[in-house]
Amino acid sequence: MPAGSFDDLVGHLVRSTPLTASEATRVVAEVVAYFGEPVRDFVRRRHGELRHRGLVNDQIFAALAAELATHRFAPPPLSQRQLRRIVYG
Repeated sequence: MPAGSFDDLVGHLVRSTPLTASEATRVVAEVVAYFGEPVRDFVRRRHGELRHRGLVNDQIFAALAAELATHRFAPPPLSQRQLRRIVYG
C-alpha cells in the first residue's frame, strides 16, 4: 500500500473504532490487497479453498460463478490514451 494513500481512511478508523493507527493501517492494507487480487489468482485460490472443504468441481464452478458476479476486482492498468477514451469516447 503506497504510503499516505489511505491516511484519511486510517484516521477515520482510528477515530471511529478502538483500533490503533498501526492496526488500522494493517486492516486497510489487508482490504486493499484482498480487492486488488487479480481474477485468475482469486479463482485459483477459491478453487483450492472450496476443494479443501470437500466440494466437487461442479459445485465449485457454480460457487465461483456466483462469487465472481459480486466480487470487486482492481481494474487493469490503463494508459492515458485509454483514460481519455473513457472520458471523451
